[in-house]
Amino acid sequence: QVQLVESGGGLVQAGGSLRLSCAASGMIFSIYAMGWYRQAPGKQRELVAVISSGGRINYADSVKGRFTISRDNAKNTVYLQMNSLKPEDTAVYYCNANRVGYGVDIWGKGTLITVSS
Repeated sequence: QVQLVESGGGLVQAGGSLRLSCAASGMIFSIYAMGWYRQAPGKQRELVAVISSGGRINYADSVKGRFTISRDNAKNTVYLQMNSLKPEDTAVYYCNANRVGYGVDIWGKGTLITVSS
């Protein structure tokens, strides 16, 4: 059974840091592009960061210089290090696995991050 499980969410003060983890199972992790998305209340889900199977990385402009995505293929895990958090980063953060060109798109259940001012 293919599964993505996020962890590491919670409540943090503005300026603080959090590290999200997403553990994958039931899939060949290394061949997937892995991404983090977020959805704030009343807003559409948006891309935060993505790392390809080859290690190419893209970030949303709003998080560049503050967030870092990485992956450990040996542990089947993708991470999102979030620094200098702002109240506008408050959202449910979702892990995504995508196999480009094959129409495979897998989502985790999400983890809530609340940044207080």
